[in-house]
Amino acid sequence: MRRPLNRQPALKAQDFYVLLALLALRGQSLTYPELAAYAGLSMSEVHGALKRAEQARLLAFIDKQPRLVTPAFKEFLLHGARYAFPAARGTMVGGVPTAYAAPPLAALILPSGDPPPVWPHADGSVRGIALTPLYPTAPAAALRSPALYENLALFDALRIGGARERNLATRLFEERL
Repeated sequence: MRRPLNRQPALKAQDFYVLLALLALRGQSLTYPELAAYAGLSMSEVHGALKRAEQARLLAFIDKQPRLVTPAFKEFLLHGARYAFPAARGTMVGGVPTAYAAPPLAALILPSGDPPPVWPHADGSVRGIALTPLYPTAPAAALRSPALYENLALFDALRIGGARERNLATRLFEERL
């Protein structure tokens, strides 16, 4: 007996990653190839991500340009995304600092004696506890774009941070939205 197909649309981590990239671009008009290059994704991955985000009502196309639906995106970002895309930690590795160890939170929080969270990456300069990035191309794209780096690091602070880090990340995201 054949099982029925599940036609329930669901967001993927790459979809949320593309939405954070759009937030970093702050309304700039980009073509699909430009957005794909910015995020380190293929054009088909970007197209699929935008379509799924539109189905989830986190994104709308205005004059054929993708635009965040700010109230819906803010609600999902601050209250649901950390549950939909939970953090996975690993062992000590070299990598790129994230969460409270990266800008902009690094300037607001004094470092503790614990190893910082890092995305494993060959170009990383810090040794710390591995935190699997939201999407595999995120660390390389973050090193190319400070605004995207900050958004990804703030999201990681929402995923793994204590109350203080989450509150600071929430405040900084609210300023960006």
